[in-house]
Amino acid sequence: MNKFILFFLLTISLSAQVKGVVKDSISGKPIPYVNIWVENENIGTTSEEDGSFSIDLKEDKKLVFSSMGYNVKTISSKNIEPVLLVQKIYEMPEIVVLAPKRTEEIEIGNYQSHGFRWGVGNINSAVYFESTEEIQNHPFLKEIKFHTKSEIQNAKIRVNFLRVNSDNSPGESLLDEEIIVEVKKGNNKNIIDFSKYNFKFPKNGFFVSFEKLLIEENKYYYEVNHKTLSGEKKKLARMTIEPNLCFVPEEQDIVWESAINGEWKKSNKQILEKPKSYENLLMKKYHNKYLMPSLSITLSN
Repeated sequence: MNKFILFFLLTISLSAQVKGVVKDSISGKPIPYVNIWVENENIGTTSEEDGSFSIDLKEDKKLVFSSMGYNVKTISSKNIEPVLLVQKIYEMPEIVVLAPKRTEEIEIGNYQSHGFRWGVGNINSAVYFESTEEIQNHPFLKEIKFHTKSEIQNAKIRVNFLRVNSDNSPGESLLDEEIIVEVKKGNNKNIIDFSKYNFKFPKNGFFVSFEKLLIEENKYYYEVNHKTLSGEKKKLARMTIEPNLCFVPEEQDIVWESAINGEWKKSNKQILEKPKSYENLLMKKYHNKYLMPSLSITLSN
């Protein structure tokens, strides 16, 4: 009897689900879309719109909580509720505000609307835009355009602008508010108007990043047919996080990627084993190229 009780307790501990809610330390209001991950691991989740979250852990772990405008917090999964985040204090430099003329526009980037053959799954992506003389003559961001594919309606994705670190990697956010975009089901062009922000292109460039939200409403569940080695047919349950970005081949080394923990690394070129073979007829355009989200930005003077 004692052995049975011990085994039962061990089974429960191996499948424990940690639940909690993330709140502002002063107002007590819930904080949505907080990135949450296990320290030094790529296991994580995102808080829901009401600040709630859950994560499956096999043992006590340290969880890291990161959200725009708040200090990063690390706590034990044993002391999880409520999780109170403290707002960052910024020293505001003197700012000279210039009014855009909006008489001329240029579009830069690599946006395509069809012919997509490659996806990279649940990875966050950032694309570097370098400053040029032409850009400095048209320094104000008007809009960004990107392409998505989604199996569900109104899937949410976070768009951000990031600083450039000294090692040219993506850094902290240049924005002071969250930009959460809802995309339609299917293949779609998405255009976001940023003209009201008067965002000026930094002289050392910046990154446009797309971050997946690991929330319940973004999960798409489906089944696939599978045949075992013995010939038995089975249906296997699958799940994806929507929406998916549509990727295009890119010559320049300007793409970075990261997991939930926000550790960015440079994207690698895609190398096909037999790029000239018939089976790779539709894929050969990606050979020896980087994968970049289908993306462009429009700037004005």
